[in-house]
Amino acid sequence: MNGQKTRLTQMVTSAGCAAKIFPHILAEALKDINWETNDNVLVGFDGRDDAGVYRISDDLALIHTTDFFTPVVDDPYVFGQIAAANALSDVYAMGGTPVSGLNIVAFPQTADLGILKEILRGGSDKMNEAGAVIIGGHSIDIANIVYGLAVTGTIRPENIKGNNSAKPGDKLILTKALGTGLLNNAVKFTNLEDNEPAVYHQLISSMTRLNRNSSECMVRAKANACTDVTGFGLAGHSMQMAVASKAVLKFDVNSINIIDGAHQAIENNLLTRGDKSNREYTKDFVKSSGKINSALEHLLYDPQTSGGLLISVPEDHANYLLLELHKGGDIFANIVGEVMETTDSFKSGTILFNYD
Repeated sequence: MNGQKTRLTQMVTSAGCAAKIFPHILAEALKDINWETNDNVLVGFDGRDDAGVYRISDDLALIHTTDFFTPVVDDPYVFGQIAAANALSDVYAMGGTPVSGLNIVAFPQTADLGILKEILRGGSDKMNEAGAVIIGGHSIDIANIVYGLAVTGTIRPENIKGNNSAKPGDKLILTKALGTGLLNNAVKFTNLEDNEPAVYHQLISSMTRLNRNSSECMVRAKANACTDVTGFGLAGHSMQMAVASKAVLKFDVNSINIIDGAHQAIENNLLTRGDKSNREYTKDFVKSSGKINSALEHLLYDPQTSGGLLISVPEDHANYLLLELHKGGDIFANIVGEVMETTDSFKSGTILFNYD
């Protein structure tokens, strides 16, 4: 690479999971297509789950997922790590073990190829950390940089942790702090790395951390359901869990951990486009109680890049799971809410955010 620092975030129009197609537009594109299935498809389109699962035998199923996005940070090696961690997350959310991956690359081939090499090295190192291997990939030459992976994992069919099996009485545990979307905008527009190095370090530590420990802990704790929190924000992904589980999810907003600097990013109006689209996506399902804190409200809709797991676990296992998460290094994990029965006031799929 040349001696001049290249700002990858300046080379793209939108960054990370905030670059997703808006959910209502995607839903329109997906509808009215005959998505054929068969008895071996254990998890498909129906529940908007984190990954697809296909049964190979009574004892083995394959988890299939893919995720890729534009740079969220300027360091190409770190970007590669974040993209790989994010792609692996869907396998972990299902309770599975990642085994292999295929690189997905878009890169302007007239640019410094040292940048591409560092992106790929970051992805490879993170896959190695997960105990998985990269066995190939595909690349195209376009102006916007994109990197990610298609990941395959394994799981026993009876151990699948879908988003459709949260039970009333369960406690909800969120394993990472919120705020990555806002802070990724701070990286792009305010040069967070140089101006707030401590905040930048916490942000990078969060996005490069694998959800491996969280996944292994929730399996041991016999969690009922799980989803990872990424581009649709906490509101969107919890809504998907509530709808799929035919339940109500109630959150104590003040118990949710927030990454340092996220509130400052809100004050500086560094909101992502996903803030607006996620509100639109969830507007028919979200209810609030107490005096709404507008800053915290923004964080509930903030699209998360390589976010944590939202785990629905039986109440009598919740404290054990929380302890195990903290012991394994998921220090921002916290009990943030509970699963409730539907009522006349709260229909199936309702998300209740309590600000008291």
